[in-house]
Amino acid sequence: ASMLSYMLFSCLLLSVQAEYCGVREIIRYTKRLLDDSSVSCPCRQTAVSSCSCLPIPEPGHELACFVNGTKHLLENNNSSNPVITRLTLTFQALLERNLCESLAHGDQCQYKTKGNVKEFLKKILTTYQAMNK
Repeated sequence: ASMLSYMLFSCLLLSVQAEYCGVREIIRYTKRLLDDSSVSCPCRQTAVSSCSCLPIPEPGHELACFVNGTKHLLENNNSSNPVITRLTLTFQALLERNLCESLAHGDQCQYKTKGNVKEFLKKILTTYQAMNK
């Protein structure tokens, strides 16, 4: 019986943690942005292009990189996109309040590679879909 209660408690903790990470909301917003065709151009780190090169985070540094990347999108998107604004605010709140510990080991964005907007959004999506299981 104690093993069963332990498993139930673990599941409860995971669901509470997932809830505070804003999982469903972030997945919904990210999918909406991925459906937007204006974000598919390639990232060239050397060339000056209108395309954004965004950090693809190392494990444990996702939130800090997601904050940096979405802020960059907001600054470079001449039109204010309410979905990007919402994502930025959500990531920032999660990072500041330390609500999503599995994604934030400090507030520094650490990455080895950069990608275009679509690759960045797919990283957000896969990270949060893994938490949603």
